[in-house]
Amino acid sequence: MSVDESSPRSALHEKNYLRYFLGSFVAMLGRQMLSVAVGWEMYEKTGSAMALGYIGLAQFLPVLLFTLPAGNLVDRLDRKNVLLWAQAIFLVATGGLFLNSILHGPAAIMYACLVLAGIGRAFHSPANAALIPQVVSERNFTNAVTWGSINYQASSILGPTLGGAMIGILHNAAPVYLVEFLTCLIFVLVLFRTESRPYTPTGSSMTWRSMLSGVDFVRKSPLILAAITLDMFAVLFGGAMALLPIYAKDILHVGPSGLGWMQAAPSVGAILMGFFLARQQELRKSGVLLLGSVIGFGIATIIFGLSRNFLLSLAMLFLTGVFDNVSVVIRQALVQLRTPDEMRGRVSAINYIFIGTSNELGGFESGLVAHWMGPVFSVVFGGFATIATVLGIAAIWPELRRLDYLHEKKASASSESSAPAAV
Repeated sequence: MSVDESSPRSALHEKNYLRYFLGSFVAMLGRQMLSVAVGWEMYEKTGSAMALGYIGLAQFLPVLLFTLPAGNLVDRLDRKNVLLWAQAIFLVATGGLFLNSILHGPAAIMYACLVLAGIGRAFHSPANAALIPQVVSERNFTNAVTWGSINYQASSILGPTLGGAMIGILHNAAPVYLVEFLTCLIFVLVLFRTESRPYTPTGSSMTWRSMLSGVDFVRKSPLILAAITLDMFAVLFGGAMALLPIYAKDILHVGPSGLGWMQAAPSVGAILMGFFLARQQELRKSGVLLLGSVIGFGIATIIFGLSRNFLLSLAMLFLTGVFDNVSVVIRQALVQLRTPDEMRGRVSAINYIFIGTSNELGGFESGLVAHWMGPVFSVVFGGFATIATVLGIAAIWPELRRLDYLHEKKASASSESSAPAAV
């Protein structure tokens, strides 16, 4: 059966990708539920805010240490097998959290399991990013990236809600860990049934030179370097989400229920924008769209920082999700479509380090500035810094301003068709 490329669900019409899409959603849903359970149980055990901070650190350090070697392995071995091994690590980590919970074990065991989960993340992210182009056809890849973004945002809304509800009803985190274990197992079974196009691993030796070749490729690819750098600094400076509890309690005075709405608003905006992008057959003027979306993100962040009206604040958070999803879809599609297949694992690892670390550091930066200058200054400063970053990157890498098609072949064809005929 032929696939209608103009359909907003063109990637989902491919049964192989649809199977992978649904399995991935189940896995992400469980992981989002897990994040709520870990925070709740850790605070129950320790009563310490610092202990909650160490949760992020326990997962961040393995990502920093293992992602580059993981990217190299993804290009040397079968990518689906690497992804399966990452899921196996998640299963062990989640099983450890479950047993520790029912046995009322110490917080130290929880941290050990979280470090193990962080190692799993370090291998999962580059393997997943490199495998998707082998699971979906090239013509539907951008559409698949859009649906992948919708997938993530939907799990970000439903996962914490379901996890919190289970803990509220059962007064125990252990059942949530069990659900996460089962969702991970479901994804493993889906992976076994997912077909991927043949890929010949490079078979290169595991050396520092081979691991850093991804860095070298990104450095020599102005469009990819500009897009990754732009997103990294936008996330680093636009860290309003980390300060939402302060806004909910002390500035907008809306309490925990208002905080829940505020945390969900960006994901709702991202999902709706994802549905809109899915209807676009091919993005044109992608560079201008990318730069404009990050400027819009910065403006919405500034207005949110200054707002004292709850509805206006919700609207601005909604818009940050809208603009952020445009940026995410364009960046992810650009990185994958402009990277040779044999380099996708290592380049995806670089991309993940840039964006993953900026999420953690962005929350730290926002908290640090808020500590010394106040939360409003922190958020507003972050918005202006984001806009300044866009202007700087547009000046340093003019290629990004001129980017039209995301796909290199289409861009080349467009250039050739617009060139004057030879006489």
